[in-house]
Amino acid sequence: MKFRKATPPSRTDDGTAAPAQTRGRDNLRPATAAVMQAPSAPPDFTIKPGGARLGEMLVDANLLTEQQLIDSLEMVKSNGGGLLGRVLVEMGLLDDRQLAQVLAEQRSLDVVDLRKTVPQTAATDLLPEQVARTLMAIPVSVDDDGVLVAVADPTDATLAELRGTIARPVRLAVAAQSDILRAIGNSYRVMTAIDSQVEAFRAKDLSRKEVVEAGTAVASDFAPVVQVVQLLITQALRDRASDIHIEPQEGEVRVRYRIDGALHDAMSLPETMGPAIVSRIKILGDMNIVERRRPQDGQISMEVEDRQVDIRVSTLATIRGEKVVMRLLDKSRPLYRLGDLGMPADTVAKYGELLRSPYGMLICAGPTGSGKTTTLYGSLGEINSPERNITTIEDPVEYVFPLINQIQINEQAGITFAGGLKSVLRQDPDVLLVGEIRDVETARIAVQSALTGHMVLSSLHATDTVSALHRLLDMGIETFLVASSVTAVVAQRLMRRICAHCQAAYEPTPAELAYLTTMGGEPPADGFVHGTGCNFCAQTGYLDRIGVYELLTVSAAVRESITNGASHDELRKLARSEGMRTLQEEALRLVDSGVTTIPEVLRSIYVVGG
Repeated sequence: MKFRKATPPSRTDDGTAAPAQTRGRDNLRPATAAVMQAPSAPPDFTIKPGGARLGEMLVDANLLTEQQLIDSLEMVKSNGGGLLGRVLVEMGLLDDRQLAQVLAEQRSLDVVDLRKTVPQTAATDLLPEQVARTLMAIPVSVDDDGVLVAVADPTDATLAELRGTIARPVRLAVAAQSDILRAIGNSYRVMTAIDSQVEAFRAKDLSRKEVVEAGTAVASDFAPVVQVVQLLITQALRDRASDIHIEPQEGEVRVRYRIDGALHDAMSLPETMGPAIVSRIKILGDMNIVERRRPQDGQISMEVEDRQVDIRVSTLATIRGEKVVMRLLDKSRPLYRLGDLGMPADTVAKYGELLRSPYGMLICAGPTGSGKTTTLYGSLGEINSPERNITTIEDPVEYVFPLINQIQINEQAGITFAGGLKSVLRQDPDVLLVGEIRDVETARIAVQSALTGHMVLSSLHATDTVSALHRLLDMGIETFLVASSVTAVVAQRLMRRICAHCQAAYEPTPAELAYLTTMGGEPPADGFVHGTGCNFCAQTGYLDRIGVYELLTVSAAVRESITNGASHDELRKLARSEGMRTLQEEALRLVDSGVTTIPEVLRSIYVVGG
């Protein structure tokens, strides 16, 4: 079995660390670029008692004011105790790396920069993952003098616990807590446990018939295939994957994760294991395990590491067997406000005004995986109130809102988008959200709803704003109905952000500069930047994504052009003359501000004709 470590690391439990503050940093000993080489220490390594108190050191370093320290101590007292440093971080007065530097200075310890230092496997093998998370510690290296362990809080109790668990000489260094959590998630990969499960599967020496039917492979919760599927899903969630692709290939089953919009090879499984894995997934998704020629869809609800997850499953027969794609919907993810998605302030203001209209139709357009549902949910968050009767029809319901009536599509029970929409209109709704306009019947009912005094939000698969209008026309909706019902269209894409941990200046290629010029862009005043690759972004240079938006408001002139049958290019030129900024223009704005790169714009935004 071949493992390929090509996936970006998982999001930490603390989330992304806040941007580092520079205030007073020169007054502290700076962190090293890698592990500060600790001098050879005898087995009786001890932590030196702190000379000054932490609060006093922070004030002396101009990282806190006297009043902020007093307020923080009061909060610690009111909470019944706790660590002052963690309280300061939670209050946003200090970031993790500043705290680590101060603690190291106080205890005369060195600092480990886990953004650039990869913990040795031989070291992490000495400490179980659960203990590492409990102690907020990770072994970094091991040598003849013992084990160097990075900790967030260097105390004698932590040192004693580590010595008792590792049973070898231990010396401590300090690292930021958020960095330690990221390193734990990256080092203790659950997929390493798959190796033993694959060997157990092979040891059973299953006949071809047993493999195809997957009788013993899926019967027990402790069967190897059951464990492999569970581990694949668990690791995908740790790696922030949106999709899992399980693909039968010649001599192997390839597993890939889609992370931040790009597919990455995760691992390779034995070819004989493929049918059993597909059968296990079908059983979880309440699908027909006997039917292997027709495409099937299913849905799985499960809890993984205390997180509730919904999984949409799709199977498709290929020449080498059935391929499975699982889309992961992590319900523990926070709901975003419109301003947090990447919309410029003026776009948020204009879109917000349109949202509060008493009637009309707002369409969110884009390809699969472009973040349309997230934008629609952010829109609901803006207008959700007890005064409005808001009803949604979704497939599936990804997030549960208070005060909102949400309907799950169930085609087997006869609940479709069109049928559900007809029923909802009898429920006195103010706002309707139709998860997706898939057919002409749904489109016609949605348009009629907007014309009869309802606010309708929906998504549509289209490349840009004008294309979304033409898709409605292509479905057979009359031009005057489209012109009268649609108030605005938002087209969007998701682009990868440059990793903030390894951002550096660089010189673009001539092809990249030529594209920038063609799109009307100019080199940034501060120069081009990109990610050089680090532990946190798995050497990709990108971490997380940001939305890029194109907002077309259906003005009187645009409405008249639609009614007169204007072409795509004519409508686009008219919209731009009225102030619409295109996806390309918005993307280049992010390049200019150092958020993303020209290659990423080329990968995800480029549209012929600009």
